[in-house]
Amino acid sequence: MNFFNFDLRRLFIIATLVAIPLLSVNLQQRSKDKPWILIPFFYTAGVTQNSYAAFSSNVRGTTDLYLNLINIKKTNRELTGQLAELKAQLGELTELKLENERLGHLLAFKQKTHMNLLASRIIGRDLLTDYETVTIDRGSSHGVKKGMGTLTINGVVGYITDIEPNTAKILLITDRYAVIDGVVQRSRARGIAQGLTSDSLTLSLLKRDDDVKMSDIIVTSGIDNYFPKGFPIGSVTKIIEKPYGLGQQVTLQPAVTTSDLEEIFVVLNANHQNFEE
Repeated sequence: MNFFNFDLRRLFIIATLVAIPLLSVNLQQRSKDKPWILIPFFYTAGVTQNSYAAFSSNVRGTTDLYLNLINIKKTNRELTGQLAELKAQLGELTELKLENERLGHLLAFKQKTHMNLLASRIIGRDLLTDYETVTIDRGSSHGVKKGMGTLTINGVVGYITDIEPNTAKILLITDRYAVIDGVVQRSRARGIAQGLTSDSLTLSLLKRDDDVKMSDIIVTSGIDNYFPKGFPIGSVTKIIEKPYGLGQQVTLQPAVTTSDLEEIFVVLNANHQNFEE
């Protein structure tokens, strides 16, 4: 009995192994040509093949998507690097363009004036908040001397206080210890311009009846031999009359924004020069 059962199992397995290839060969035949007894096998084989095809398609799609993502990330890294490089180049070109524009204005100003000017570049600033000073890349070996005035095309910057062979320090007009003899350009009233804050000056020693009005331009007098006569120092932004007839307290906005300075001129021959002429 056991031997008979064993033979039936073997027969079933052999029949199945033989039937599957036959089913695969005949999958493309029309339904009316298929024996009814084989229809369940055809159906099962079709479902199996469709499932395998769908599974294979999903695997290929997932693999392609993964590979595409890897390529996209690589391309994105390359483009990011190129963008950063282009931004750096653009920044350099922009700086060169702005520097050329500034130097062009300075050159045009130097060519128009009769003053003997030495072009200089600011290479350092005083880190102490109590002082308003900058260092330039010109010194005694270039003809710079203590007391010489410095300026830009817009107005007064300050004057030389310390000198080395190849560098010099400028005390800016906004420093509280900086003083420059000035006059009101319109009325010729005279006073002393002195640093008040990092962005303001004061005009002192004015009499109460001196003619000073808002927006008046204060220019150098020329008598201190630091600057040519008539060069802008600042403009009037506030006027307060002191009590008891003791004079006027006048606040100025500097003609030059000293915090933005990059290139300046050292005046080598301020004596007998007149900017107003």
